[in-house]
Amino acid sequence: MNKIVECVPNFSEGRDLQKIDRIVAPFRGRQGVKLLDYSNDEDHNRLVVTVVGEPEPLRDAVLEAIGVAVQLIDLNRHQGQHPRMGAVDVVPFIPIRNVTMEEAVALSKEVGAEVAKRYNLPVFLYEKSASAPHRENLAAVRKGEFEGMAEKIKLPEWQPDFGPAERHPTAGTVAIGARMPLVAYNINLSTPSLEIAHDIAKKIRFIGGGLRYCKAMGVELKDRGITQVSINMTDYTRTALYRAFELVRIEARRYGVCIVGSEIIGLVPMEALIDTASYYLGLENFSMRQVLEARIME
Repeated sequence: MNKIVECVPNFSEGRDLQKIDRIVAPFRGRQGVKLLDYSNDEDHNRLVVTVVGEPEPLRDAVLEAIGVAVQLIDLNRHQGQHPRMGAVDVVPFIPIRNVTMEEAVALSKEVGAEVAKRYNLPVFLYEKSASAPHRENLAAVRKGEFEGMAEKIKLPEWQPDFGPAERHPTAGTVAIGARMPLVAYNINLSTPSLEIAHDIAKKIRFIGGGLRYCKAMGVELKDRGITQVSINMTDYTRTALYRAFELVRIEARRYGVCIVGSEIIGLVPMEALIDTASYYLGLENFSMRQVLEARIME
């Protein structure tokens, strides 16, 4: 591949393995496209796919997978811990190699227009592709979720960028855009109290006076009898993972709660983990050029 774009579509299905397999199928065995990872979470009831490719074949694969999801997923019957407004909830494009952010934005708009045309699905452009400042933040676009979108989409300030100004009856709406690499990072707490997890999330996220480039919410993990702070680090180069970890630890202490583990959802840039390892090991004057795999890939 000469030009490489990453796409991380999120689908609102994390429990039915047959449906998941059908949604992922368009990314398999396709020239110019490489499926890197996909993970489903039953508590969140969500599927996250990570795929890279040349812009044109990647576009075609994403469009096909969206069509499968629209056909299979009915949000009227969907329940899960993760906020969602669509069967295909969000489709971000990330420039990786020999691709500018401007080209990624153009690709996202091309896909958005085609999604609306093929599937009669309302499309909101977000992040770098947003048509207005109030649409940049995915949380603002998604607010109200599937249920509230029926009325929200009729408001002048929330007219979709593509497609009808009416929520799809089963597939809802979708956000499509271009952005920086994001790290989906969850920190598990030794408490079943969702209220505590919510309170900690409010304190660490940027909108609540916490860390810049950090979005967070509390999530209940019923099967394990615990909760977690589910975090999106929108720019790991400016706000490191270890800062989020330590701030959660500090805030949890006031409730007599401790961290019992953490997890990365999907793929993560090597630099994000090296930066965290360097901090906890107290490495002095360390750089990515000392990482064997990084030098090999140069």
